[in-house]
Amino acid sequence: MLSSIVLTLLHLCLVQSVAGHASIWHPSMLGFNVSGETFPYDNRPVSPLSDMTFDQWWFHGHLAFPPHPEDVFELPAGTNVTTQIGCNKGATDFFASSDGGDIRNGNDPCPGSPTSEYHTTGIDDVKGCALAIAYKDDFNATQPEDFTVFSVNQTCVWSRFTEFSVPARMPPCPNGKCICAWFWIHSQDSGGEQNYMNGFQCNITNSVSEVPLAKPEVPRRCGADPDFGKQLPAPGNCTYGAKQPFYWFQAERNNMNEGTYAPPFYQDLYGFLDGPQDDIFQDSYENIPQPGDNQTALPVLKTVVPGQRLAVPDLHLLPSNFLASAEAAAPSPTMFAASSVSAPPMTSSSAQSTAAASSTASFMSSSSAPPSTTTSAASSPTSALSAATVTVTNVVTVVVAIQPEPTAAPIESGSNSTNTVVEFSLPGAGNILAVNDIANPDTLNPATRPKLCTRAPNLLAAQNAPPTKRSLAERLGMGTYTKRDIRSRSLWSFW
Repeated sequence: MLSSIVLTLLHLCLVQSVAGHASIWHPSMLGFNVSGETFPYDNRPVSPLSDMTFDQWWFHGHLAFPPHPEDVFELPAGTNVTTQIGCNKGATDFFASSDGGDIRNGNDPCPGSPTSEYHTTGIDDVKGCALAIAYKDDFNATQPEDFTVFSVNQTCVWSRFTEFSVPARMPPCPNGKCICAWFWIHSQDSGGEQNYMNGFQCNITNSVSEVPLAKPEVPRRCGADPDFGKQLPAPGNCTYGAKQPFYWFQAERNNMNEGTYAPPFYQDLYGFLDGPQDDIFQDSYENIPQPGDNQTALPVLKTVVPGQRLAVPDLHLLPSNFLASAEAAAPSPTMFAASSVSAPPMTSSSAQSTAAASSTASFMSSSSAPPSTTTSAASSPTSALSAATVTVTNVVTVVVAIQPEPTAAPIESGSNSTNTVVEFSLPGAGNILAVNDIANPDTLNPATRPKLCTRAPNLLAAQNAPPTKRSLAERLGMGTYTKRDIRSRSLWSFW
């Protein structure tokens, strides 16, 4: 009996020792039910990929473990989707098929484990992750060069519930199905040289554009790189437009050659700005100069969505007139008008989402909801937009509201405040909503108002705003977030 207890405890310790790392979870993914015993080595979806052959690392070696054909994750164009990330399937709403059962703990991706289990020393040390798409309908026909990154969350994998913004101009998938994948590389000071990739079936819904994605190119290191003595970004060295994910530190088929202590990240460092990648389409640019260390010319945008600016990394570190000067010398881009294109009929699931006035699709089961974080708006039908208010409370509710009277300046408070209101006057509203949104009737339409938040990441320093306003405008684009997200995003000083 004693030996049995000892063996059981030893087994539990071994399980805990390999419970680290992280993965996205959803029935639409390859290897959803792969366990630690499926392969002769640990090839669970959460296991890291490093120094592997192509067959081992590509789609995590899970091509023989496909999802059910009807398990397809929908990605409504122009909205946010909420994914579930965890060190164990039991930490998500899909715990029923997990070996260890339900271990969920709110927004914690690794319940009962230190942050080192998902390779970070803290929120300031996370390096972001990405969703990429290939316009194929067969996993086996998809190659690394087919993937284009379409959305980035720079604070991934800190939270179990992680939002990604889908570009508004995403075209429909062939035969109602595309191949998507989740990618992550963690900080160099939090473990070995490891990649993470999990493929899943997806479909773009509510599409209002037929323009294909451009051919994705290899990303280039062009942002501020203080660890290597580069305090300012080099915008001329960036890969603009459609970019491939990082394929790094494998035995074959790499597209990145960075060394052990300089891994690539889904951050401004490689031109991956937080939020939707709105410039990945064939008509996004008039021209893109050849990138290089000494390149001074910037690309010229051709077709944009409201609020979209040139995706210059670490723009806040450059002179305040940097982007304005470049845009003044270029022809004005064409504004994409979604209303001129008929949207395809909605599926029943997307119709229900619209009926609920929701701007968020989900990687969650229908019986569960994320922690108490909501985004809502209120307006007076007779008043013009005069201010935007953001409220953060103990239950972490973010409210974007329309006030009848403008406020002269932001209301600032200390870091101990639990219910702080930050207000902006009408001149500052342009840092949160695009100028043409302020006069747009849709601003007062409850059905379309949530979409305004997704445009905010493209408005960084749009009117040379002070740093506090610019930071707020930048981060509003992800919709809802926790207090630790606020602290990590340099907003805590005035919440």
